Amino acid sequence: MEQAIDQFILYLATERGLSDNYQLGVRRSLETFANWFENKTSSQDIQTVQLSHLTDYLSARMKTGLAAGSLRFEVISLKIFFRHCLSRGKVPVDPSDKLDSPRLEQHFPETLNQQEVEKLIESIDTGKALGRRDLAIIELLYSSGLRVSELTEARIENLDLDENVIRVTGKGNKTRLVPVGRQAKVAVDDFLKYERPSLVRSGRTSSHLFLSIRGSQLTTNRIRQILKRRAKLAGIEKNIYPHMLRHSFATHLLGNGADLRVIQEMLGHADIATTQIYTHVDQTQLKALHRKFHPRP
Repeated sequence: MEQAIDQFILYLATERGLSDNYQLGVRRSLETFANWFENKTSSQDIQTVQLSHLTDYLSARMKTGLAAGSLRFEVISLKIFFRHCLSRGKVPVDPSDKLDSPRLEQHFPETLNQQEVEKLIESIDTGKALGRRDLAIIELLYSSGLRVSELTEARIENLDLDENVIRVTGKGNKTRLVPVGRQAKVAVDDFLKYERPSLVRSGRTSSHLFLSIRGSQLTTNRIRQILKRRAKLAGIEKNIYPHMLRHSFATHLLGNGADLRVIQEMLGHADIATTQIYTHVDQTQLKALHRKFHPRP
C-alpha cells in the first residue's frame, strides 16, 4: 500500500498539478488509514481492503472527535485513491465505491453589505503614508474578487489598465483574466504613479504589484493585518478578512443581476456548484428584506 500511495501522490503532482498542501493532506489521510489497516489486519496488501475496513476506519476516526469537514476529506481521499488504483489495475474492485460522504452542515459565506464596503473604502486617507497602497489593495480585492494569494502574487506585467484586466494564477496553477473595475483602476493607477516608486528598494524589489515598506512582496498574513486595521479605523465591527471581500464581490454581482456562469468564470471556480452557494446567500438576504419591509411578513 505504501508504494501505491507514493505513486498516487506523484500522479496528483505531475498529472493533476494539485498544490503541495493538498498533496500533503491526502498523503497524511492515506498513510493514517494504511497504518490503521496494518494494525487491524497485520497486512499491507492493498488488494485485501474491503468496504467494511473503510467503514470501520472512518467510524474509529469519528469516535476520536474528528470534525465533519475533516472526515469528509478523509472519505474523498480514500475514494479518489482507490478509484485511481482500480484504473491502474492495482485492485480488482474499488472497495470505496459504495462509501458515502458525511453530510456537512451548510455555512453561508460571510459578506459585507454595499454600504459597509463604501464605508471601508471612503475611510482611507490617500494623503497619508501607504494610503494609496491600502486603498488599491481593497479596491482590487473587492472589484475583481481575487483570492488573497492571487493578490500577493499579482505582478505589474500581468496588469493591463488600458484593457481593465489583470491576469492571475489561481488554484492548480490555472491562470485567468479578471476585469478590474473603474474605481479600482483609478486607485491602482494612482498607487503605481505616486506611491509604489517610493517603496522600491534596489536589489530587493521584484515586479510584484504590492510591496511592503521594506520593498519586498507583501505576504497574505500582512494583507489580512492591513484589512483588519483599515476596518477598525473605519469603525466596522465585523471580523473582516480578505476572503470576505471575495464573497461580497460575488454576492453583490449576483444581487445586481449578473449571470452565475460569469461569476464562476471571474472567481475561477472549476465547478459551478461551488459558485451556487451565493444564490443561497442572495435568497437569505431577500427573505430578510421581505420580513423587514412587507406589511404581512
